[in-house]
Amino acid sequence: MKIIVPATSANIGPGFDSVGVAVSKYLTIEVLEERDEWLIEHDLNPRIPKDKRNLLIKVALQLAPNLQPYRLKMTSDIPLARGLGSSSSVIVAGIELANQLGKLDLTDDEKLDWANKIEGHPDNVAPAIFGNLVISSVFKGAVSSVTADFPECSFIAYVPKYELKTRDSRSVLPFKFSYKEAVAASSIANVAIAALLQGDLVKAGRAIESDRFHERFRQKLVREFPNIKKLAKKHGAYATYLSGAGPTIMILAPKDRAKLIQTRIEGCKYNGEVFILDVDRDGVRVEF
Repeated sequence: MKIIVPATSANIGPGFDSVGVAVSKYLTIEVLEERDEWLIEHDLNPRIPKDKRNLLIKVALQLAPNLQPYRLKMTSDIPLARGLGSSSSVIVAGIELANQLGKLDLTDDEKLDWANKIEGHPDNVAPAIFGNLVISSVFKGAVSSVTADFPECSFIAYVPKYELKTRDSRSVLPFKFSYKEAVAASSIANVAIAALLQGDLVKAGRAIESDRFHERFRQKLVREFPNIKKLAKKHGAYATYLSGAGPTIMILAPKDRAKLIQTRIEGCKYNGEVFILDVDRDGVRVEF
């Protein structure tokens, strides 16, 4: 059995802690033979445990404490701590592992409830479960979500070599907004979502780049951002935004402009990689 979970790009400008989209990089968990103790084989970061201390197993055991241990193989091309939902993908995989091995028969909404409790917000975990574009909210512990098709475009991701921890990225955010500022910020977010749902990427792009919730505070943490945004706009991009808490910079662009933008960014010789990604429409899936 294989469990496959997509990467995610959250916030998308003003959709702070609420909006995310699944994209085409993946975590894969292969379930092999039974064992007396859990073993997770991987060649990822050496700091990631290979036993029951692994986040994958810790999550699975929250849902089903009496699971039979297995030997698992974990592979991933989702960059760690780069704003592409690497930890969220593991949380969703852990929930699905418990669902399959424990025969829990969870609905997608029940998976999202669990994922939100563990992660603390739904913006990354929701698209990892459902695929596509997901707009979510949490109020008094109850999660509500809407899934929709993301308009046709390419995602060009510039992924720096350096990490940016979520806690560090959150530390630069203000504790409160004035009422006037909150209204302005939320109205921009409303227009961004409405335009995405209508497929108007030009109007959506303007709203995405007008975010008031977080990007104006965080962009200074990602030194390449101003130049990449300027370059992308010059070559026809709809919008440039920080993916999740960063430092990945995500560009939305027409498909026929994606390769040019990728080449131009690579020509800047920054210390990072550039990927062209597509929307993942499936979310978490299981192959037998």
